[in-house]
Amino acid sequence: MSALIRFFTKILDICRLVPMLPVVVIAAIPLALLGDWRPWGNAMAIPVLGNPGFGQWLVIALVLIIVIDTVRGMIDDLRHGQVGVDVLAVVAILSTVAVHEYWASWAVMLMVTSGEAIEEYAQAKAEHSLTALMEAAPQTAHVVGLPGVGRGSAGDAGRVAGAGDASEGFLRVSQAATASSAHRFDTVPVEQVQLGDVLMVLPGETVPVDGELLSGTATLDLSNINGEPVPREVFAGARVMSGAVNGSTALTMRATQVAADSQYQRILELVASAQESRPAVVKTADRLAVPFTVLSLVIAGVAWAVSGVPTRFAQVLVLATPCPLLIAAPVAYIAGTGRLAAAGVLIKAQDVLENLGRVTQVFFDKTGTLTVKQPQVVRVEMLPGAATQFDGDHVLMMAGVVESYSVHILSKGIAKAGTEAMARLRRQSENDGRPCPESDAVWFGVGREHPVVKGINEEAGKGVSGEVNGHVVRVGRLSFAAAGKDGFLTAGNADPTGPRHDPRPGTEAAGGTEEDVRTRFGLLQPDEMASYVSIDGRLIARIVLRDVPRANAGTALAKLHALGVAKLAMLTGDKRASADIIANEVGIDEVHAELFPEDKVAAVKSAAEDGNAVTMMVGDGVNDAPVLAVADIGVAMTDGTSTAASESAQVVIMTDDIAAVPRAIAIARRTKRVMLQAVIVGLALAVIGMIAAAFDLIPVVVGAFLQEAIDVVSILWALTALIDRD
Repeated sequence: MSALIRFFTKILDICRLVPMLPVVVIAAIPLALLGDWRPWGNAMAIPVLGNPGFGQWLVIALVLIIVIDTVRGMIDDLRHGQVGVDVLAVVAILSTVAVHEYWASWAVMLMVTSGEAIEEYAQAKAEHSLTALMEAAPQTAHVVGLPGVGRGSAGDAGRVAGAGDASEGFLRVSQAATASSAHRFDTVPVEQVQLGDVLMVLPGETVPVDGELLSGTATLDLSNINGEPVPREVFAGARVMSGAVNGSTALTMRATQVAADSQYQRILELVASAQESRPAVVKTADRLAVPFTVLSLVIAGVAWAVSGVPTRFAQVLVLATPCPLLIAAPVAYIAGTGRLAAAGVLIKAQDVLENLGRVTQVFFDKTGTLTVKQPQVVRVEMLPGAATQFDGDHVLMMAGVVESYSVHILSKGIAKAGTEAMARLRRQSENDGRPCPESDAVWFGVGREHPVVKGINEEAGKGVSGEVNGHVVRVGRLSFAAAGKDGFLTAGNADPTGPRHDPRPGTEAAGGTEEDVRTRFGLLQPDEMASYVSIDGRLIARIVLRDVPRANAGTALAKLHALGVAKLAMLTGDKRASADIIANEVGIDEVHAELFPEDKVAAVKSAAEDGNAVTMMVGDGVNDAPVLAVADIGVAMTDGTSTAASESAQVVIMTDDIAAVPRAIAIARRTKRVMLQAVIVGLALAVIGMIAAAFDLIPVVVGAFLQEAIDVVSILWALTALIDRD
């Protein structure tokens, strides 16, 4: 029963899209029952039309309405620079009336109106991913109006305070209660939000504009922005992006952008520009429709002239359908745009979709594109000869805790590794009762759930220090981590949990110079960097970090080669040695290192000098703006926290996933292939049908319905671009 209800609901939706469709369908009843009924006798005989019956007059009236509407649409298309070729439908329907084939007239009208309905339905289905994005756009915002908060708070407070004659600027208790309970927020259109407004976002609502979180914490669903499936927890001071969906608790935020400049609005502008544009191949299809129209008229005219039967002209024209060119081609491209949007890839124009399928060379930025955005921990090296009860996970945990308070470029990588080490330590303690290295047994799962931290201090350019679970931890440069109160290195094999003392030169604990300590650790690779760690005044370890390739970078680049991309190149300002290491790991063919921005531009321009080359540049969309602009296709990768709609990029990957690059190319190629198939199949069937009709093998009425079937086949074939076969 529910399936039947859904079916009729879809039928009603289609009828609302094209109101003339049910009218034409119903007109078949009086045409069948009252077609030859003439209560007026011969009083209404007209040249050419003769003396139609009641039902036939209804068909003629509908023909006039549809012809006028179609001609108006053709004129509008011409005004917008598109070729109006619905002249075939107009001539066909008028010719069937002229030869008194009213059932054929009804069939052609059904073809026109149902074709419009099919086009609307196909467009809606193809645009599903895009329209879902647009429908989720925030429309209103709650501007907080509490005293002391939001717009005009100072003025409001002054007016209320002035109401009490003996208040001396203070509110009476009753007045304060009245003011605070007057209203908490005003709901206004999102366009009226001003910079600095304090906004409240209720549970389940969409964040209206970009802003800064004022609440202590919030859980946000960013799937509309970057496809991230798991809600993200953010804290006070974090950037809150428009389009994110709030979790189960209300949040307050301060607007830092107006609606027009916010993240979601930029995404919508990309979507709108892609929907309104017409790719070159579709424009070509429009142009091909003109010679097809001429060919159809020639076949129809020759058939009439040779046979001497005017009906033959109508027989041919009812089968002449430019639908595969006018509808199937754009439907296929919109379907491809929808698939890209569903994959987290937004394009600024449908021409980009066509160029994507022709890419021959791809340039990649290194840091943040081929690699993760921050250096990652690759290993922990314990200082040889330094006795300690702590292992690598304990060192990482303590270093990660203090680094989580730092803003240094290496801090995020160490903090992330520290969190992972903390989880491993907790699991070990819970699973096998691993003995705690601390004498008072206050480790994870034993006496303390989380580390106790205090005394955090960061010295710019040197390192960060603090106390973790009672241990003094220093992380940073070697000189910072290893220095004691007297400035000497304290590396050695003394017990790190014992009492602190100042070792003298010549004692067992003496560590020597910085170079001596570096030699004991060993040499770093060209692409590695290190932070040194001391605990309780003893240098005991070195944390080694490096630019780590994205986990799927090698696979993504291999897919590009499989798709026929001839050359993959890296453009980076990094040192040659570091660039070569990453290039070898991910499968880059050509490395251009130690480049300035103008050098990157020159490299891409040089590749584009080959007339057959179509170049793509993949970067972060901000630092690589010049080279993104000069490439045939500029691709900006973002996780939604940076400016998605870079003016320089034609394509924006919202998922920050390098695997989206080969996927976008595969989708583009399949879209063009499906479009060409739909056009060729539709036109071939139409031409075969017209030739058959010219030899009187297909009656007028049958031809009209056959033409409708050709349209349906062509459009359905175009919609297969939505199917994921890549």
